[in-house]
Amino acid sequence: MAHVKSGDTVKVHYIGRLDDGYVFDTSANRNPLQLKIGQKGVIPGFEQAIIGMEQGESKTVKIQAEEAYGRHREELIQTVRRSVFPAELEPKVGQRLTATCVDGRSVAVTVTDISESSVTIDANHPLAGEDLTFDIELIEIL
Repeated sequence: MAHVKSGDTVKVHYIGRLDDGYVFDTSANRNPLQLKIGQKGVIPGFEQAIIGMEQGESKTVKIQAEEAYGRHREELIQTVRRSVFPAELEPKVGQRLTATCVDGRSVAVTVTDISESSVTIDANHPLAGEDLTFDIELIEIL
């Protein structure tokens, strides 16, 4: 039977959980995730876990933060003046926004704190710093 290797296109079902059991993502009740191994379309640890699997195989893997969304970086947290936001935008804690960097790149940020004069935003991925556990089922090697 064939084993997954770099360059293969595969379909997988998965359930992603945090250490406390919270399911942060799943392909249940959806089509399987299709990806090409080696194109970095998913976090590195997830892709590595699929390599070597056979069609129909299932496994559970724990992926350390460094092989997932990276460590939580304090330098990606910034407090900005409220005046930088459009007048019609009323930021709320937990809200996801898109910010434009000085070099023109867009980056997703989460509002983490609000005061009368400032808003604290966090450009870390919401799962940064988290170890992730995935139940993975290899549906098909295409």
